[in-house]
Amino acid sequence: MSTSKIEWTDASWNPITGCTKISSGCQHCYAEVMTRRLCAMGIEKYRNGFKVSLHQECLDEPLVWKKPKTIFVCSMSDLFHIDVPYDFIDKVLDVIKHTPQHRYQILTKRAERMEDYFRTREVPSNAWLGVTVDVQASKPRIDALRGIRDVPIRFLSCEPLLEDLGILDLEYIDWVIVGGESGRQARPMKEEWVMSIKTQVEDAGKAFFFKQWGTWGSDGVKRNKHKNGKELQGIICQTMPVGV
Repeated sequence: MSTSKIEWTDASWNPITGCTKISSGCQHCYAEVMTRRLCAMGIEKYRNGFKVSLHQECLDEPLVWKKPKTIFVCSMSDLFHIDVPYDFIDKVLDVIKHTPQHRYQILTKRAERMEDYFRTREVPSNAWLGVTVDVQASKPRIDALRGIRDVPIRFLSCEPLLEDLGILDLEYIDWVIVGGESGRQARPMKEEWVMSIKTQVEDAGKAFFFKQWGTWGSDGVKRNKHKNGKELQGIICQTMPVGV
């Protein structure tokens, strides 16, 4: 099992690695940086670098994890990338269905392809579906997510948050994650952008999770992300959807 350092999950499962840039939030992709490092270390799984690669041998990994976990699916890729055939996605979803002790978080920037996939398939009862919404131009992804039937939990990841998102339609959205960008080339996130989302989420009675400031602090100073902390106006905001 790959224990995750991502604050909103327990572990990651990567039957697919590699991706291609599709939006502004991909500019400084953490998965690409990590993949290059692992490839340079000679890790066999990452021998293709950041080229989309399917790992049949990794499909059965969750079957041996007996202790219930919250699992982020494809933290090093995007399950709904155009180079991932539907029949392989079927195999991933089949494992999810056969491991009901776990709950799986599937996050994509390719919301339209995810919506198309689930037009002819059921969402497993232990699978959460989410989309990344980092700039206003990516807000249509929310509509695509909302268009999928019978989703146990729908969530938004506003990370890295790169601009004020304005008014969000949160109907049928259960959980919103917000976070700033990390790394040497990180772009700043403004507190008013975060507070606007937080207020809208709480007014709608949904769950809000503030992950981190990232490289830029609330004071507009660039420093190590750990020194910037994970507090928003003195409050650590870490809330999960109700009843899960």
